[in-house]
Amino acid sequence: MGEQITDTRMRRPVITARAAATFEPVGRSVATARAFVRDTLQGWGCADIVDDAVVLTSELVTNAVVHAGTAADVLCLRNDAGVRISVADRYPEREIPLQNAGQVVVHPDREGGRGLLLCGALAARWGVEYTAAQKHVWFQLDLPERPAGTRSAGPALPVDALPVADTRVRVAVIQIDRGGCISFWNEDAQDLFAYDPEQVIGKPLTDFAAWPHTPGTGTGIAEALQLSRWEGSYGIRGADGRVVPVYASHLRVRDADGEASTVCLLVRDHERAILQSPPRTPAPDSASQAAQAEGRPSDPFEVFIGSPAPDDLDGLLQRTVERARDMLDGDAAYLLLATDDETELEVRASTGLPSARQRFARVPVEAGSGRYGSARMPAVHEDLTAVPGAVPLLSGTGMRSVVTVPLKVEGRLTGSLGVAAESAGRYTNEEALRLQFAADRIALAVERARLTELEKLRRGSLSFLVEASDLLAGTLDRDQTLALMAQMTVPTLATWCAVYTVADQASEPELSYVLHEDEDRIDGLKTLLMKVDPPEPVPTPGARVWTAPSDAAHDAALRTSMRSLGLGNSARPSTGPGTTLATASAVGGETVVLPLVARNRVIGMLTLGKPTEEHFRQEILELAEDLSRRAALALDNARLYSERTAISQSLQRSLLPPEPLPAVPGVEVEVIYRAAGEGNEVGGDFYDLFPIHDGAYGFAIGDVCGTGPEAAAVTGLARHALRLLAREGLGGPAVLERLNAAILDEGARSRFLTLLYGELWPQDDGSALLKVVCAGHPLPLRLRQDGSVEPAAEPQPLLGVMDDLELYEQTVTLDPGDVLLCVTDGVTERREGTRMLGDDGLTDVLTTCTGLTAGAVATRVLRAVERFAAEPASDDMAILALRVPEPQAS
Repeated sequence: MGEQITDTRMRRPVITARAAATFEPVGRSVATARAFVRDTLQGWGCADIVDDAVVLTSELVTNAVVHAGTAADVLCLRNDAGVRISVADRYPEREIPLQNAGQVVVHPDREGGRGLLLCGALAARWGVEYTAAQKHVWFQLDLPERPAGTRSAGPALPVDALPVADTRVRVAVIQIDRGGCISFWNEDAQDLFAYDPEQVIGKPLTDFAAWPHTPGTGTGIAEALQLSRWEGSYGIRGADGRVVPVYASHLRVRDADGEASTVCLLVRDHERAILQSPPRTPAPDSASQAAQAEGRPSDPFEVFIGSPAPDDLDGLLQRTVERARDMLDGDAAYLLLATDDETELEVRASTGLPSARQRFARVPVEAGSGRYGSARMPAVHEDLTAVPGAVPLLSGTGMRSVVTVPLKVEGRLTGSLGVAAESAGRYTNEEALRLQFAADRIALAVERARLTELEKLRRGSLSFLVEASDLLAGTLDRDQTLALMAQMTVPTLATWCAVYTVADQASEPELSYVLHEDEDRIDGLKTLLMKVDPPEPVPTPGARVWTAPSDAAHDAALRTSMRSLGLGNSARPSTGPGTTLATASAVGGETVVLPLVARNRVIGMLTLGKPTEEHFRQEILELAEDLSRRAALALDNARLYSERTAISQSLQRSLLPPEPLPAVPGVEVEVIYRAAGEGNEVGGDFYDLFPIHDGAYGFAIGDVCGTGPEAAAVTGLARHALRLLAREGLGGPAVLERLNAAILDEGARSRFLTLLYGELWPQDDGSALLKVVCAGHPLPLRLRQDGSVEPAAEPQPLLGVMDDLELYEQTVTLDPGDVLLCVTDGVTERREGTRMLGDDGLTDVLTTCTGLTAGAVATRVLRAVERFAAEPASDDMAILALRVPEPQAS
């Protein structure tokens, strides 16, 4: 019977999950679409491709909503191979140009076509489909395969060679249900982390796990819980708030009903040998044995590392140091990777050493001119006590002898591998040659894995900076900008963050915002930083180390401990020992300061910190530097906007009459003024009420064409000229004619002005006599006691247009109970779509105000205007209501 052949290319992928959304053709839809794709893929457990998907979606949705100007339909489909995302717009006639040999390829810096370049660079497959109504651009991102792990056994070892553990070994057993919540918590877990089962069961493991995370790299806790098997280190935050480092082994299982869950076994990190696989002395590699049995030459890399090789850089480096330690029967081993300029080496993996203290620590490549002065050559230290400080990483660890060899690719230094022992004289040149041979086997694989991680980090950084720029550009509020700066860095880039601001070159830096990933540490951290002199505002770009917070924290912790033991001068500590010690632990690691430079001026400093003995990676510092440049510009824009708003509001207040308005005997007066916009522009509406002479009062309400400084100049001129001319004894027409001439004298700066001006005389019989002139302004309305409404004046030409005006005044008598309502056009021109309130709508509202006080009339009119449309008002509004009260019965 012949062998059956299946063409896998003909098999259509099986869709296992689907999510879709439509986004309106506005700029903010791009950020919303990114959040939709990120949340969808993380919910599907596809964290490995989230960053690429977000970047591609951002470009394609931008093409749809900005360039095509239509709504964007985003469809996410998960299949057995990966995720396919389609972005469709409603502009099928807008074809995508082909990039053939006769055309110029689109430059990456251009706005158009960049999304297609990214698709070609990042996606496994992509394409464009046209229909009668839409154009679809889709891309496919494949999911990487994750190995389930290996198992092996080791030989019997002497007692003194066994790993050290506590007298009572505790193995915490935690079971996690399919929703990521804790469903079982054994007694050892209770002893290790001080939580009772009822305190944790039903809560997500993420509430307690301190998971190491770097943008764009590594596996998240949600993904780790979905793997069939996983081993590694992380932390569990105990009931006292401290993080307990643990080594964990996860196994994915299902019960009799088919329900999936994850069983987690956890021990203290220094007891990792209880769970860690492979053991200290591995069995002969099966791949090597099989290759030898078949007569094939075995791969030297697989012979050293084992098969299958870890698919991530951290796993590969950890396997490397463990195999190197075992090969030379050492007590510890470590591996450092070179920075891009090959001037420093960064610790990336270790075994037998306090890894939390050493990870990401840096040492120079060229340490001196002696025999052991350079990491570019193999070196053997027979006794470290004879050469103090020769290997700073091993200081205080108890190691006596060490052998180090370089990792090189094409003659370029890429790293250094070292093995150490607690006894002196353990290593000679022979061991150095063996270790160098092993380093040569794995150098190329390590470099490839490092470049792969760096590429993922850069993609993640691109996604991070895109979202950060959107968030920073979305606000012009200074305090909110400061909060965003801190929240974007913690915990993604640092454990804690502090932002200092500098008002001007003569001012000292001011601590403006403090954030820690543990909210309980914020107050202690803020108190500590307030006692420390702020960093110097140096404009030099790049991160610089700042040791003051760490030194101050350690000093405070020492003083508190001495006082608690009765050794200090004070009988009672000012704060509890736990608080001070916790603060010292929180800021005890590396602290760096990045200048916030905008428009060639230092406006602040962004301070990032790590907990005790932790250091920053160079890639994280470079990402933080990019963020600081964007944040500095956003903060300076917020400062300028705040200053402009304050100036505008101050100018606006100066254009309105001082409060309170003068009381008019026998007449109720109410004024309501509402400025439109965000407060950063001066409006053109104004009002005034002032005494002219004994028993006479002037009132005015006007509207200058436009807004801004030019309109403000005319507003100020009008309000002050009215008072001055009226008090000179001129009548209403003469006052407005002279004001018209003054406006025209402003020349090109002049603006049109509509103005209602009147003079008011309260009468002995309880009525009020008014003489009004309405120059191009909405007519005043008179409400009588019987509910009838009629205009109280006739329209006349507006001011600021013609030289020769012939204005006249009209006399109106307000009887007791009558109301005179004066408004600006922001009231009558209130719109909702094609509808407008208009004079008729205002009349209808005023008709319902019979018997109300002047204040109630003005309030009802304002409420009617606000309810007329859902959108905020786009024009200023001024409402002036005058009412003659009815005589009260005796």
